Amino acid sequence: MSERKVLNKYFPPDFDPSLIPRRRGPKNSQQVVRLMAPFSMRCNTCGEYIYKGKKFNARKETVDGEDYYGIKIFRFYIKCTLCSAEITFKTDPKNTDYSAEHGASRNFEPWREEKVVEEEDRLARLEEEENNPMKALENRTVDAKREMDILDALQDIRARNARNERVGQASDLVSRITAEEETEEERERRLAEEEDERLVREVFSKVSMPALPGGSSAAAADSSGDSPTEATPPQLVTIKRKADDVEPDLRSLLPESTRVVRDAKSLGPPPAKKPKSNLKNKLGIKIKK
Repeated sequence: MSERKVLNKYFPPDFDPSLIPRRRGPKNSQQVVRLMAPFSMRCNTCGEYIYKGKKFNARKETVDGEDYYGIKIFRFYIKCTLCSAEITFKTDPKNTDYSAEHGASRNFEPWREEKVVEEEDRLARLEEEENNPMKALENRTVDAKREMDILDALQDIRARNARNERVGQASDLVSRITAEEETEEERERRLAEEEDERLVREVFSKVSMPALPGGSSAAAADSSGDSPTEATPPQLVTIKRKADDVEPDLRSLLPESTRVVRDAKSLGPPPAKKPKSNLKNKLGIKIKK
């Protein structure tokens, strides 16, 4: 049974992607998307109210010749739920919202309300200053006081930023000095460890101790009647000596008895080989003649 969710497809050896025909659609084709109404609106044809969040199957396209600082503007086409009249609206990157374009009118536009209120306040103030000179003087005094407060607050912010910058520089300097001190301590510790290692190598040294050709093992072999065993390979022996002294001779480290045996073995003739004994008598074999 084949896998249900296949991730890798089989491509034959003679597959050539350039031979696949490519579909070329129109430059500004419309796409069918599922969306919700971004704002509450009223149809201009039948007067039906369409509330915010109602779902529609809309057609989306890019508006030609319109953009906001390089940001594309999209247009959406929907139909009224009562009379099926076409309603269009566009994206509004300037106000981060949507704007009604055709077929319906928006019930409330917040940015338009803000502009109207600001314009009404400005006109009312100008009219009041024309009719009352004292009110104009008070307004100018209030404006000057507001500007002075803004400048004072700005000066306080600049002073605080400068103080924080100095504190930051001081803390950076302290951290840098601490790091340098730690680095110096680590360097001294490393040098001390290297000196200790050198002294240990001078005091304790390893030398090779050759095994004696004749000894306890050879004597045991002779007593048993077997052939002598082979000499064992030399072993590493750790010796301790003074750091300012020369390396001692290996012979001087051996005990007196061992030195006598070693000298006798080296000066005397080599030991004669013991003839092999009759193995048949040992095994209990009797030969009939």
